[in-house]
Amino acid sequence: MIYVLTPQQMRAADSAAAGTGGEDALMREAGRQIARCLRDVHADVRRIVAFAGPGNNGGDAFAALAELDPAVERVVHAAPVANPSHAREAAMVRARESGVSVRLLPETESAAHAALDGAVAVDGLFGTGARLPMPEQYSVLARALDARRRFVLAIDIPSGIDALTGAASDDAARASVTVTLGAAKPGLFLDPAREFVGELWYAPIGITDAILAAQPRTFAALDDAAFVRLLPKRPAIADKRAAGAPLVIAGSAQFPGAAVLCARAAARAGAGYVTVAAPHAVANLLRTHLIEQVVVELSDDAPPQSIVETLLEISQRNSAVAIGPGLGLDERTGLIVTEFLRRNTLPAVVDASALFHLARNLDVLNGKAAVVTPHAGEFARLSGKGTVREGERVGRLCEFVDRTGIATLLKGRDTLIYDGTTMHLNATGTNALATAGSGDVLSGIIATLASQGLTVVDAARAGAYWHGLAGQCAAEFRRTGVVAGDVIDALAEVLTCVDEDDAGLRRLF
Repeated sequence: MIYVLTPQQMRAADSAAAGTGGEDALMREAGRQIARCLRDVHADVRRIVAFAGPGNNGGDAFAALAELDPAVERVVHAAPVANPSHAREAAMVRARESGVSVRLLPETESAAHAALDGAVAVDGLFGTGARLPMPEQYSVLARALDARRRFVLAIDIPSGIDALTGAASDDAARASVTVTLGAAKPGLFLDPAREFVGELWYAPIGITDAILAAQPRTFAALDDAAFVRLLPKRPAIADKRAAGAPLVIAGSAQFPGAAVLCARAAARAGAGYVTVAAPHAVANLLRTHLIEQVVVELSDDAPPQSIVETLLEISQRNSAVAIGPGLGLDERTGLIVTEFLRRNTLPAVVDASALFHLARNLDVLNGKAAVVTPHAGEFARLSGKGTVREGERVGRLCEFVDRTGIATLLKGRDTLIYDGTTMHLNATGTNALATAGSGDVLSGIIATLASQGLTVVDAARAGAYWHGLAGQCAAEFRRTGVVAGDVIDALAEVLTCVDEDDAGLRRLF
């Protein structure tokens, strides 16, 4: 598994590890891992130039270049440091002895571009301890570390990025690849920093799991191996309902497709028996698209309380509920949604139109095993506090969940899941998922995982990870024009591609 630590937590872990194995050993291993990543992602390196700042991030740059083939031209432009750490001093000695040329940092942006001309660039200016904004003497260097002009590998975090919040200075370095050391940092997963991170690779550097696990679990993230371990395994003797029996309450004459997508996704995520409860007006249309799923008609004329009783009776044969995709926004539907959720005892995934009806009735989820799954616009209404601005997502989500007690998945490129204890950061996804019906697919996946026994929070974080992987798979197959159905079709295929090895250097996104 990977750990996600705040800068303060990372410093504590580094200190504890250095106290047992020595700081020099950690920096040596960091250098090996950075060099290995560089060889993996850019095999044909003929010339490499690193900018090394005054701290141990700069020391890691020396350590990395010392590990590379002496046949490669290697140059470190470094800040003069009056009292370098022992580990940095040792890394500098190893680098010089291996043939690395050491020069002073350029003083202007034009000189920085000239120094990097024709080279692979390494950003070792600032690590997690840096404060924004950067001093001007380093800003001009960071601007030259631009993946739009050359290949840039950032050590631990691109310079000019806040490792905790994901804030980015105007002149932040823009990496092709970032190698995060020892543990991932939350800011790497968040916008706007994610735009500057490039590919994110995780490198263990010898800090033990015991030391990392001793830090508070403020943030967390899945990698492939942790995701696969989290997925429920179907018992050998499972019958179709024991394999997962979600109830999907969805669809309307205006939006029948949402119900289809949600139900199909639930089935492809492994449910053995999917039931769809939909208005009479749309039931027959749904049946033409849902061959393997059971469609139950709800009267268009019966009183809301009668429909609620029908849904509660149906739900006795199910093990989780997804409610909301494509439902009507009328008052009658609102009464049905709120009263059903008030009385429902199954794990519930609440999405789309159901969120509209719940905005003033959040109390119906008090004490319930439920997760709401809004996108930013729905969250603005649900929270009652308006538009979520860039950089505010973590704070706004914490405020909402702490105030309401409702576990929430906030959709976006940096999808977040928060339960009041741990902020779960999602590493997967692609802009190809910005397509109609994508959220309905996610609801179906989460409902199935909840129906198979995962808690709603585990179902949400595993579902978001799987949904993102499937979106990436679909986008590889179709350069453009990915639709929600393509994501459903990729759910099974993408599981054959996940890397279940959680040892050593590996890519997170």
